[in-house]
Amino acid sequence: MKIYVVSGLGADFKVLERLQFPKHHEVVFIKWLIPETGESFSAYVERMSAEIDESEPFYLLGYSFGGIMVQEINRIKPAQKVVILGSIRSDKEKSRLIKMGEVTKIPKFLPVGFFGEKTSLLYTRFRKMIDPKNPKVIQYFQVRDPYYLKWSVERISEWKFEEDPNVIQILGDRDIVFPIKNCRPDYIIKGGTHLFPATKHKEVSLILNKIFE
Repeated sequence: MKIYVVSGLGADFKVLERLQFPKHHEVVFIKWLIPETGESFSAYVERMSAEIDESEPFYLLGYSFGGIMVQEINRIKPAQKVVILGSIRSDKEKSRLIKMGEVTKIPKFLPVGFFGEKTSLLYTRFRKMIDPKNPKVIQYFQVRDPYYLKWSVERISEWKFEEDPNVIQILGDRDIVFPIKNCRPDYIIKGGTHLFPATKHKEVSLILNKIFE
């Protein structure tokens, strides 16, 4: 079976490159697309799901914003299993900061220029401060189109979703993006920050091999 994988906001697949999947499955990475001007979230999800072959059973796996994306894809193209890493199963699990963005609509009013190269570099430096053991932070953050970043932040802050108990959630207990205190994950990665798929790849790989056995 194929495992279709979507990485995190602005991230390419380097953050997931050390994960080991069962060898009898084929891993297919779905790249982030640049949203079209005025494109709705549902239309974007349709485009992201285009390369998924529904003629045979498949799995979905998403990291961070990719976790939100695969749950949306699952609505229109149901998978055998959906696994999310460092992500949330419903809007009730949002952090206080994300909820504040939802209420105040700040992301909507920020100019596209705010999401330019300087902000990207500041973000990667901040991530390195809270996860100093991972020197590759800047390498993970590769999709830096300002419109894509602004659009994505808006979609995350606005996201509404009823929890699907069948979605398998794996979270790090030191994740400040999606704090574990707001969630009831199926698997907890001890000492895992938001970058745990890279820093705790051996532990995560064991769990994924168990799930996708």
